[in-house]
Amino acid sequence: MPAFWDLTVLTAAPSVWPAERFTAPDVQALFFENAPFHNRPTRVFAWMGLPKTRPGQKSPAMILLHGGGGTAFDEWVRIWTRRGYAAIAMDLCGCIPEQPIVQDGATHHRLHDGGPAGWDDSFDKTDEPVEDQWTYHAVAAALRAYALLAAHPTIDGARVGVTGISWGGYLTAIVAGVNPRLKCAVPVYGCGFLGHNSHWNDLVFPSKDARSIKRWLQLWDPSVYLPNANLPICWVTGTNDFAYPMDSLQKSYQLPPGERTLCIRPEMAHGHEPGWRAPEIGIFADAHLNNGQPLPRITSYGHSDNHLWLEYQSSSPVTKAEIIFTRACGQWQDRKYNTTPAVINPSTCRVDAIIPAKTTICYLNLTDERGCIVSTPHFEL
Repeated sequence: MPAFWDLTVLTAAPSVWPAERFTAPDVQALFFENAPFHNRPTRVFAWMGLPKTRPGQKSPAMILLHGGGGTAFDEWVRIWTRRGYAAIAMDLCGCIPEQPIVQDGATHHRLHDGGPAGWDDSFDKTDEPVEDQWTYHAVAAALRAYALLAAHPTIDGARVGVTGISWGGYLTAIVAGVNPRLKCAVPVYGCGFLGHNSHWNDLVFPSKDARSIKRWLQLWDPSVYLPNANLPICWVTGTNDFAYPMDSLQKSYQLPPGERTLCIRPEMAHGHEPGWRAPEIGIFADAHLNNGQPLPRITSYGHSDNHLWLEYQSSSPVTKAEIIFTRACGQWQDRKYNTTPAVINPSTCRVDAIIPAKTTICYLNLTDERGCIVSTPHFEL
């Protein structure tokens, strides 16, 4: 794995400045220092929130990484503070948010001392020094955010996780392999293998310089970093995600050596709000950071001929099991999935299902009484 980020520097508490003209309920606006860009200092805008705690009590914390068209969302921070966590959400593209944020994808104002612009802009910058490229800066900002949280007197630096949505999920997959101090990670939609199958491989990369794309993938695809992600990871997505298809997702979640949980909802909508509303994210974080009741755990699974099965452990009653399947071929994003009940045997904690004729892809979902879903890997038949 490339060792671009100096953890000694980037996990030391950064300098912080108030962002005085920004206000939102129950959160603080601030700037914190990040890595230099073109040899000049940079700052990152962030919202940070703290939960209500008893004197002497330290809280767990979450780092929140937005996706394309997004910025630092104050509401996302409040979702976590209401849950009992400290949280920080930062703008990852050298911008400051509009107030109020009218819609996802609205124009954001460039920060005069911000870092590089993000997302697709980075594909054309691979000849620049690594330290001036967007993914380097975005990951550095996440490392700085960890350091800022861990240094706070009311936060337990040994109980910090990270979650991100879409491009933020892509970043989460990298950060999980770079920062060994994190205790859990939840990429939503985002994964690696963008050069294998992705929205960009289909619609963006063909119009770019092939040498630049090859270098970008060598430097910044999450598949480079995921083998070092030795922490619990929960992958949350939908069957028809337009950007990160299920085959690339599977290649990604097979790489990390740590504990793996899958939550794959049929046709889950893609966006910041659908992404942060998924109930599995908070439950998973609670289990690893706050002594919470965990998600059900699939202990074994498999298929033979027309039969699909799994065995599970769960302290929360499992209320439903389903086989999710499609008979379609071709583009992953376009395949229509069907759902039919599977048979639960509560006494043996086993689920069995008959695979419908002509199925091309199938997997099993368990749902517990909290409405949380856990999934087996999908099978290509």
